[in-house]
Amino acid sequence: MFQNPALKELVNKYREKKLAHAYLIETNNLSSAISDIKELIKILNCGIEYKENCTNCNLCNLINKNILPSLKIIEPDGSSIKKAQIEELKENFSSIPIYTKYNIYIISNAEKLNSSSANSMLKFVEEPTEGIIGFFVTTNKDVMIDTIKSRCQSIVLNYETKSLIEELNLTNEEYEKYIETIKRYLEKVNNSNIINNKKEILSIYSERKDVENLLKIIFNIYYQTFLKKLNKDYNEEIVNTYEIKDSLKELSIKLNIITKILQEMSYNVSTELILDKFVIEMRGSHE
Repeated sequence: MFQNPALKELVNKYREKKLAHAYLIETNNLSSAISDIKELIKILNCGIEYKENCTNCNLCNLINKNILPSLKIIEPDGSSIKKAQIEELKENFSSIPIYTKYNIYIISNAEKLNSSSANSMLKFVEEPTEGIIGFFVTTNKDVMIDTIKSRCQSIVLNYETKSLIEELNLTNEEYEKYIETIKRYLEKVNNSNIINNKKEILSIYSERKDVENLLKIIFNIYYQTFLKKLNKDYNEEIVNTYEIKDSLKELSIKLNIITKILQEMSYNVSTELILDKFVIEMRGSHE
């Protein structure tokens, strides 16, 4: 059920009616942690006894697609989480849920709450409303605002890490081919005035899955460089793949751009439009 068994304790707390109103989740893998939290949300809101792969209701499907009205996942807008995003959350949760037991929010990259959004969020967690549960998910809780941390129960969700080659099920030769393509492509993206350079990719990789793999590898290069700038553990081999001179702020913006573009890949947006958007937004991050 859960990739990390630590969340089973929260299931026990739920059954004992001892759930807290807010949890701080520190993790080494955001996507795996959020996936596990969504599994927990299915259990907390199930109208009958929860079973995996249940076909009796539509709840799990709505949660998987992030369209359950009583579940809100907030991600950074640009380099930070804005106050307007928190105010919208509070407005959405001002009434009791209709289809579920709880209103639940997940703050992804919670360390990116800025001062105004954190203050707005603080008022939300200082005086918790019954029936609302929050999860603040972060890979770096040390930089989170203490007033938020002090009002949450802390849980560590760490996961075994695979190399990206293993995750994408690539051979070393396939990975090296991606890397060589990425080097040439990023040079054009970063240094050329030509926006339409999608042919650089599509002349080599015409399959949608290949473009998705390529974007995931680009994300990893930027992410490992981001870790290096934060003086965190990083993969030196990946960082040396392509020299990136961006500031921490620019790296953060670009990581969010790539994350959103990868999400759009699952919405059946055309590959050409995806690549155009990538170039325009990556260049725009410097302005």
